[in-house]
Amino acid sequence: MSERPSATTVFSHLGVMAIVSVILGVVVSGLAVPFAGVLGFAASNTAEGIDNLPTELETDALSQKTTIVDASGNTIASIFDENRVNVSLDQINRRLVKALVSIEDYRFYEHGALDIKGTARAFFTNAAASGVVQGGSTLSQQLVKQTLLSQAAPEDRAAVTDDTYARKLKELRYAIALENRHSKDWILERYLNIVYFGDGAYGVQAAAQHYFNVNAKKLNLNQSAILAGLVQNPSAFDPTDYPEKATVRRNVVLDRMAELNVITQKKADQVKDRRLGLDTQPSNNGCVNSAAPFFCAYVLEYLKQDPALGDTVEERNRLLYSGGLTIKTTVDLTYQRAADDSVAARVFRNDQAIGALAMVEPGTGEVRAIAQSRPMGRNKDDGYTFLNYIVPSDLGDSNGFQAGSTFKPFVLATAIESGIPLNRTFNSPATMNFDSGDFANCPGEPPFVGPFTIGNSTTSGYKNLYSGTRESVNTFYMQLERETGVCKPFELAKAMGVQLTDPKGKRGQPERVPTFTLGVADVSPLEMAGAYATFAARGLHCTARPVTQISDAEGNVLKSYPKQCAQVMQQSTADAVNDVLRGVIDDGFASAQALDQPAAGKTGTTSSGKSVWFVGYTPNMAAAAMIAGANDFGTPTTLEGVSVGGSPIYGASGSGDAAPIWGNAMKVVDDTLENVPFVFPSTVVGAGQETATPPQPTTPTTPATPPATNNGNGNGNNGNGNGNGNGNGGRG
Repeated sequence: MSERPSATTVFSHLGVMAIVSVILGVVVSGLAVPFAGVLGFAASNTAEGIDNLPTELETDALSQKTTIVDASGNTIASIFDENRVNVSLDQINRRLVKALVSIEDYRFYEHGALDIKGTARAFFTNAAASGVVQGGSTLSQQLVKQTLLSQAAPEDRAAVTDDTYARKLKELRYAIALENRHSKDWILERYLNIVYFGDGAYGVQAAAQHYFNVNAKKLNLNQSAILAGLVQNPSAFDPTDYPEKATVRRNVVLDRMAELNVITQKKADQVKDRRLGLDTQPSNNGCVNSAAPFFCAYVLEYLKQDPALGDTVEERNRLLYSGGLTIKTTVDLTYQRAADDSVAARVFRNDQAIGALAMVEPGTGEVRAIAQSRPMGRNKDDGYTFLNYIVPSDLGDSNGFQAGSTFKPFVLATAIESGIPLNRTFNSPATMNFDSGDFANCPGEPPFVGPFTIGNSTTSGYKNLYSGTRESVNTFYMQLERETGVCKPFELAKAMGVQLTDPKGKRGQPERVPTFTLGVADVSPLEMAGAYATFAARGLHCTARPVTQISDAEGNVLKSYPKQCAQVMQQSTADAVNDVLRGVIDDGFASAQALDQPAAGKTGTTSSGKSVWFVGYTPNMAAAAMIAGANDFGTPTTLEGVSVGGSPIYGASGSGDAAPIWGNAMKVVDDTLENVPFVFPSTVVGAGQETATPPQPTTPTTPATPPATNNGNGNGNNGNGNGNGNGNGGRG
């Protein structure tokens, strides 16, 4: 049992309580108790309580907003838990410092943690004014309260602000510790960065930018007086909501500065005659109002997966939203605007379809733009969404869409890499029967089983690697894949950045199947743009990346994101693919999208009619365009008969519907690109032999069934696979 304190100790602490209560202005209900109650409290608690209070206050780093910038350093978005930008004291105009000290703690540089004279004066001034005109606590005490509030868990914040004697006494002890440990300038700088100025602005720099569109260093006397007056009650004196009250409060600050001879009364009166002079800037938090909203969202998801930014997703989130980072991205706003405009012109936000476009730079993997037809927002009824349809499922919310015949170049590249000459010819009838067992699976995997039938819609006959690709002949490509096997093109596509899975794909259906070449896998536009960028870079695949560098609040580089590239095919192989795919734009299905410089590409149309694609590129820019039927939840639906861009679609095709999105954007972008020619594949057998001639003797083929009916879309071929062939193939 503790020893009962002596009468001298009790009365000593009672005296301390009385003095502190008066000085701190804490005559609250809990203190207005009978003398006996006070005496009892003192006897049982005060003697030990004062000595047991903590002697140090931990001052954690303040939460600061993170800024996301484009490739040129222009801000595209800010994200934050608290809208704050820390600045040093020498970055804050002295007018603001003088105004704040005058109204809140005019003897700040003269006293310690307690200011008996200043607090007493404030007590009588406020009593005479029948309201709070001058602050009673010192800035050190206020800083303690702000720090405890900032660092408290949500459930503990009520206790931090309770108007009790115990809390005031605790704050006083912390204030003494601050004064002993830090300089007056440190305390003032910390206070100006932590204090809330209302309307979502924390700290003087954020407040100066928000209310006046200036930096704290450029604040004038009028602006300084407004901000200094705000800290007492940010809500009541908010100049955006209560300009009259804010004006009265500003004038009180100016008069107090004149009274203390900080400024002349004449100067105070001159400023009092002015308007508030607000130039309020929106404090947009997050990606919704960004110039590139879905790119911004992609950046955040990309970084949340980086273990270097924290051991858990929660830690990474905390760093991103409170670390005051500068995230330098790869987006080019010229490209982004071109992509946005092109998509919006072809697919409307309320359409039961998704229009999308992704641009990736060959040789670096830098993502220059991503755009989709449904804007970011909560109003689903008006076509808004938070689903990101452009990026892979692990970085967005969509499982992707079948890409049709845009997968054929993976088999084409595998065939060339395997030594099959470009003039290799197959008789490619309108329909063909195939046996899955004839298509080699990966080593150690069970063989494919089951017959299936594949058909073309508009063309047949003898085709080689040039004509079979440019005319997108399904029966030709099934014969070519029968020679390459399924495993090698499947693995090549993965090496080129397509996120394929085995045995089940994103929607549960197999992806490594004999009809792989017809585009049965669900993919995103970003994956396909990155894959075709590999062809443009002569076989060098660079992983798609939206970020190049992260800097901390002091400007120090926290992490760099260099390009990650690997040569996944011979340069001559890529050159040969480029030479074949040039014909699709030069005189093929996508000839209407020809640019002012060499370009190549491939159309894609699924037999199910749920999506159409065009993926094309120049030697220094690749882009993938897609239109896919989709409901509000991202589930694929048919495009047939659906109104897209103001007109119903019948017989949707990659060339007629998706390619114009690509062309309209690239015709803007190509003006900024160096005109670079493709390299002719002179070492590849059959290079330049674009016309197929029947071989002697004729290569045996599987007996054909009667020709399929032309579906009239003028683009490519119709796949009808079944069994292990998987029937949702590509048409062209």
